[in-house]
Amino acid sequence: MSVAIPWESLFGGMLLGVSATLLLLLNGKIAGISGVLTGLMTPKNRDYAWRWLFVFGMVSGGVFGVYFLGAEVPKEYAATTSMLIVAGLLVGIGTRLGNGCTSGHGICGIGRLSVRSMVATAVFMFVAAVTVFFRLHVL
Repeated sequence: MSVAIPWESLFGGMLLGVSATLLLLLNGKIAGISGVLTGLMTPKNRDYAWRWLFVFGMVSGGVFGVYFLGAEVPKEYAATTSMLIVAGLLVGIGTRLGNGCTSGHGICGIGRLSVRSMVATAVFMFVAAVTVFFRLHVL
């Protein structure tokens, strides 16, 4: 039995960890996308520059991956438009209820040894496993 190491995924995970750590150490900011986007939508915060750069970096990184590294983008989806809308709303509601998204809790929160983030990430993973089981074996 041969085990292939997903080098690109490992390298990407390392980049995420290093960038989240640097943002926290140098700016005191958490790299959770829901918090970044919320800060862009609330007029009381005046720290827009780093948030816009963060979002620009995410988008341009995706574009770079597709056009220069040959990453594949799905052309067809098995879900209907209404299913995608409902799924997006459920993700938004879950993010609001969980006081953050998977990136904020899973990458940044666990790295800071936050008990709340550890519990939230465990709940995310459990619900994901149940969802996959239900989708593959029940439906």
